[in-house]
Amino acid sequence: MTQVDPNQTPPPSGQTGGGLTVQNWTVIAHLSALAGVIVPGVGCILGPLLVWLLKGKDDPRIEAHAKAALNFQISMLILMAICFVLVFVVIGMFLLPLVGLIDLILVIIATVKASNGELFKYPLSLKLIK
Repeated sequence: MTQVDPNQTPPPSGQTGGGLTVQNWTVIAHLSALAGVIVPGVGCILGPLLVWLLKGKDDPRIEAHAKAALNFQISMLILMAICFVLVFVVIGMFLLPLVGLIDLILVIIATVKASNGELFKYPLSLKLIK
């Protein structure tokens, strides 16, 4: 039988393990999409997916932020694939960097909102994961 040390202070409220709070995990859910810079294509999806699978059940706020980020990144990946095809018609050369910039800006906005405890509703996001 394990003994409880009465001098040990309990973990701060809102922590989910590993010393990170729920708010930290919501920020990570959005920022992890920037893994797409390191692993082009699927990296942007892997980050939010891992946060959702590993920590989504710990708190509904983490789950909501991870699903929002994941839905948005899947939507952006589809849009970038369309733009890539349009490169062969020239217009894609202009649209592809524009979509990438919009993705980056919206991830930054969502991250700031998450750090303030708000859920950002991404525009252009398909509701693929509910």
